[in-house]
Amino acid sequence: MFLTKIRADSGDRSPWGGFWFNPVPFNGSAVTADASLQLTAVYACVRVLSNSVSTLPFLLYEESADGTKTKIKKHWLYRIFARRPNDFQNPAEFRSMMQGHLSLRGNAFARIFSNGKGEVTDLIPIHPDRVAIELLTDTNWRYRIKNADGTTTVVNRIDMFHLKGLSGDGIMGYSPIQLARSAIAGAIAAQNYGTRFFENDAAPSGGWIEHPSNFKDNEARRLWRESWQEQQGGKNKGKLAVLEYGLKYHSGVAISNGDAQFIESRKYSVSDIARLFGVRPHKIGDLEKATFSNIEQQSIDSVNDDLMPWVVCWEEAIRFNFLDPDDDTLQVEFPIISLLRGDSAARSLYYNKGIMGGWLTRNEARIAESYNPLPGLDEPLRPLNMIADGAADEEDDEVESGEALPANANPNDSPADAPPAPGKSDARLVALASAAAERVARKEVEMVSRALKGSRESLIDAYSKLAPFIAGAIGISAETAQAYCVEQIELAQQADNMELDRFGEIACCKLERLAIQG
Repeated sequence: MFLTKIRADSGDRSPWGGFWFNPVPFNGSAVTADASLQLTAVYACVRVLSNSVSTLPFLLYEESADGTKTKIKKHWLYRIFARRPNDFQNPAEFRSMMQGHLSLRGNAFARIFSNGKGEVTDLIPIHPDRVAIELLTDTNWRYRIKNADGTTTVVNRIDMFHLKGLSGDGIMGYSPIQLARSAIAGAIAAQNYGTRFFENDAAPSGGWIEHPSNFKDNEARRLWRESWQEQQGGKNKGKLAVLEYGLKYHSGVAISNGDAQFIESRKYSVSDIARLFGVRPHKIGDLEKATFSNIEQQSIDSVNDDLMPWVVCWEEAIRFNFLDPDDDTLQVEFPIISLLRGDSAARSLYYNKGIMGGWLTRNEARIAESYNPLPGLDEPLRPLNMIADGAADEEDDEVESGEALPANANPNDSPADAPPAPGKSDARLVALASAAAERVARKEVEMVSRALKGSRESLIDAYSKLAPFIAGAIGISAETAQAYCVEQIELAQQADNMELDRFGEIACCKLERLAIQG
């Protein structure tokens, strides 16, 4: 009796099949990782994490005792993760596939193949459903792989690259789909219900037939039911039925979608699944509760809180499997700085503060923006107001002391006749330009805040009056000041959706650049 109720599409029912071992949720349908992908929210979460990891660059570098990092490209580890992990995948495809397995099943496996010199030549990904772990001792195990021809291959720990998520024993990671199978099953059931509802012309279906007496046996009842479903299903749905022999049709009683909160349950399922995978809802297209005023900050938080743990998981697994634990010089990294850059205005402000603060060189900023370095831009600027006490006086003392003077110099020359110390005048110029730009930017913000209360013409008139002041305050031509004002008028129109502090920072950055360039 039990076997007759097993549906034909219920999975592999062989003695080694997964049908007998898959946990079944309360609604009676087995939930697997592959079945869960029919939910767009599940697929979107896995896609977001996989694509994010696959697009990150891979860096291998040697770190010296003083913290200096030297990139290394002629190394087998760099070739594996940055050039060619195997003969049929590029690095992006390999990492996307592995992260997909890791996100969906909690584990990702790749078999390690090495040459006679101990250098890894290939990483062959293996589907997690084909891998089983055999525990040898409490701290040692091996992997048993089920091959396509039915045979098995035993692989030692050192020959398997194993990525795992949250784990209860440190050996196998938890599968999020199996842990939340009831929530996933509920979402699938709601989706299937919606499909059936619209197949029934968006009307509740079902009902029952009243027979004046009784069917002669169960077979007659079954044949009548199948005949009714055939006549009233598919293209015949909604057509008039003619009943004979005194039969009567009674429509079923169904709860409305509003009472069942069908739409609300579908929305909650999306949020619930996003929470399961640790992905912000707006990253998978759920913008119902998104606040667009800080959407950029939410995206940055998504990188730090949602993606960063997986990136660290990759980095630590690579160190553990491929690097000598006693050698701290070689380091691996998937830099995520490109995902945190923000818009062009925010990046410009960041680089400007770094360069003017002296902790970032101009060439470092160019390289970060994928520009080639230029000669003479490798030295950090030294703002005058950031020089340590006495440092500026020491430079003056070098000129005034006889030891610092050249042999052909006249000792009677006044210090004013001596050339300034290298870099000192540049630092003073930068400090003066920065102060002037801040003063003009404050005045501009005050003017914009007043002008925005009126029309566009009032804003244009205000900037036309401000242009001469800008030219005189930072020492630029009237034409340059006028061009700046025209550009700022368009930006000021968006100030309703932008904090005035942010507007002022952008203006200060532009003005400082104009003041320095002249």
